[in-house]
Amino acid sequence: MGASAHPGIGEEQVEGPTPPPYSLVEDGGLVAESGNVQGDGRIEVNLESKIARTLAKIIDLQQEDIQNPPPDYIDPTKQVTSCEFNLSIVIQIVGSRGDVQPFIALGNALQKHGHRVRIATHDVFADFVHESGLEFFPIGGDPAELMAFMVKNPGLIPQMKTLRAGEVQRKQAMVATMLDGCWRSCIEDDPMTKHPFVADAIIANPPSFAHVHCAQALGIPVHLMFTMPWSSTKAFPHPLANLNPSSMDPRTANWVSYGVVEWLTWQGLGDVINRWRVSIDLEPVPATEGPSLAETLKIPYTYCWSPALVPKPQDWPDHIDVCGFFFRDPPSYSPPSELREFLQGGPPPVYIGFGSIVVDDPQKLIDTVVTAVVRAGVRAIISKGWSGLVGSTNPNIYYIGDCPHEWLFQHVAAVVHHGGAGTTACGLQNGRPTAIVPFFGDQPFWGNMVARAGAGPKPIPFSSLNFQTLTAAIQFCLTPEATEAARKLAIKMQTESGVTAAVESFHRNLPVDKMRCNLMPNQVAVWRYKKGKINVDLSNAAVQILIEHQKIDEKRLQFHLINPIIIEHRRWDPLTGMLAAATKTGSSMIGSTADMVYNPYKEYKRGRSPKTSARALQAPALPGSPLSREPSSTRISASDETNSHNCRTPSVGPGHEIRPDGSRNGLLVAGSMLGATMKGFGKFTGTYFKGVVVDIPHAAAEGFRQVPRLYGETPKDYGGVQDWKSGAVVGGRNFVDGMSDGFTGLFTQPVNGAKEDGALGAVKGFAKGTIGLATKVPSAGIGLVAYPFQGITKSIEAVFRSQSRKAIVKARLKNGYYETSRMQLTDEERREILQSFDRFFWSSDTR
Repeated sequence: MGASAHPGIGEEQVEGPTPPPYSLVEDGGLVAESGNVQGDGRIEVNLESKIARTLAKIIDLQQEDIQNPPPDYIDPTKQVTSCEFNLSIVIQIVGSRGDVQPFIALGNALQKHGHRVRIATHDVFADFVHESGLEFFPIGGDPAELMAFMVKNPGLIPQMKTLRAGEVQRKQAMVATMLDGCWRSCIEDDPMTKHPFVADAIIANPPSFAHVHCAQALGIPVHLMFTMPWSSTKAFPHPLANLNPSSMDPRTANWVSYGVVEWLTWQGLGDVINRWRVSIDLEPVPATEGPSLAETLKIPYTYCWSPALVPKPQDWPDHIDVCGFFFRDPPSYSPPSELREFLQGGPPPVYIGFGSIVVDDPQKLIDTVVTAVVRAGVRAIISKGWSGLVGSTNPNIYYIGDCPHEWLFQHVAAVVHHGGAGTTACGLQNGRPTAIVPFFGDQPFWGNMVARAGAGPKPIPFSSLNFQTLTAAIQFCLTPEATEAARKLAIKMQTESGVTAAVESFHRNLPVDKMRCNLMPNQVAVWRYKKGKINVDLSNAAVQILIEHQKIDEKRLQFHLINPIIIEHRRWDPLTGMLAAATKTGSSMIGSTADMVYNPYKEYKRGRSPKTSARALQAPALPGSPLSREPSSTRISASDETNSHNCRTPSVGPGHEIRPDGSRNGLLVAGSMLGATMKGFGKFTGTYFKGVVVDIPHAAAEGFRQVPRLYGETPKDYGGVQDWKSGAVVGGRNFVDGMSDGFTGLFTQPVNGAKEDGALGAVKGFAKGTIGLATKVPSAGIGLVAYPFQGITKSIEAVFRSQSRKAIVKARLKNGYYETSRMQLTDEERREILQSFDRFFWSSDTR
């Protein structure tokens, strides 16, 4: 998966690369300093670069020994096998058929727990999903086109010829389409049945990119699942990174590689994602936060590989699980007589195939493969694949087309392939030694993991493939040691159930206590009803019944944010924080100034064009302008002209246009230009006010507040600022604690230091107390203004950014009516809901 794709698990010719960061452009300094792209598409990370060194310094190094046994994959105290609610779950997937296939198995398993499951992926997989008994929603995008792009550009940085051809821009447009499709998959009706749907939770693979942002807009849980490591660890480097030798500690270097890859990913897609976020009424994500959102927000991750092959690293927290490969139910398959006769005609053959990989010179590749088979003295089944690998006739070689791996790998001695996660899993599950010839992306990672387990040789990069290296790899796979290692792996893997463990991981990470309806405990709460100081969390059904009986006012209903996601712009110190905020404000003001000049010019050019002039009669006028007060009798429509007996006009045919009066058109153009100028001026004024009154002071307050972290003191967490109320609370608490801790620290820090380290500790404590006074007090004073103003700004923005919120309310009410009608509640159950509502407020009033 990822850059190399999650191939079809156990299925021939369905493997193809998923495009994680498919349209990244070179950032200049970062790429030039920290890495170059190798032939296999991985980033060659220069660990001696300034950026890599900077990343290493800010890492919170953990001291656990990764040589120790890995942690429990599931905490025994947190085992949850089912969910007490029936949820509406959308699974968002970007990639090939092989990427979709594992999630089909997951979706079917979730259905058995009573959940409603919608698969949101590319349009071409509609039949595949429907045949599996799951709901489908199209998100756009062409997986074949994405795959072709990845084959041409197998890494994070596209080739120059690709940039010149404009393919990157086309891929960014495709990503924008898929982002919008993912959002619509959360709230729109089923395109086939027209049944309403609103997601209660999101499961996604990382390349779908919309997951966290959709969850933030809806306030619902999100869970990521992937077949390659995407979470920072010191155990091994990022699969898309190739580390150069350096003096940096290898474990630190491994961790740094994840930051470099994520940073490069955001450079290519950050603008696309932020433009889309604005369209769904979310604020743009700061450039410093975007690359690490999933880790910062502690989004639950489930990795779909066998812990027997790659154990869970010690430095991964509890919300990251390694559950096992996702295997589908083996399809029924009847082999052709020729294949059956070949298998029975001698010792088990070696399987050699490269799935959907398309090579430039297939004849050279098949010649290499055939020669290696002959030199190794083995029989072979060679997959034709998308490259059409067919060589000369040989009684010891069988050329195969489409065939399920689950069946085929039971009848071979070893497998040789490109290193897709699914093919690797299927081979090892059947106890077959595996040789991997990686082409790009994460394929070298899987080759190295298999070699580390002893179940195969070291991977042979495709650029190094020749008949000698392939012959040696085949011979290694047939050794007793490799066979025994593969057999032991298979025994361990056969005790795993990746899909079952993934379902348990999903259930375990749900915030169940926040999801429960106060009136119907077995239903998920999606609304919050406020009356006075009392809040009631209500399910769709409860709301519908209460509305029917006029127990509640719809206007008092609010979203129940089950999983509120707040993306804060973290600061490290006041200097860099204020500088960054001032720079952002300045650049935005320059952009607004340019808009005041350029946008009126665009309106002028548009107004002077013949096509625009022909449509000018329908152009909107500025409120209050003479045109807006013009009598309707002067606005002549085509039908008016046709039916009028008071005036005669020539017929309009091809090549003729009705041109408005020149002075009238001039007024329209002038009005449009004035409107564009005023819009730019308003944006300029708003940016200046927000920067000077909110952004820069907030950056200073946060920067001062974070300075004690440099000497080991953790700043207090007051929660995020979401509106004027929370802004006032945070500002007040920060003021009280900052003033108190700042002054008392002058005395308590030296005393505590002396207790721990004698005289030297007292000196250090005095220094800490002095720094605390110099930072906490300014943070308290500035924050008393900055945090409330930040909250006021967010409240004002929420008033104007309400389109998505209205769409969600409409969808939830519609979905609530649909769900309630399906539940077919009895009169007794309805009475119990009404009585529970009355008891809830009565008990609250008596407390």
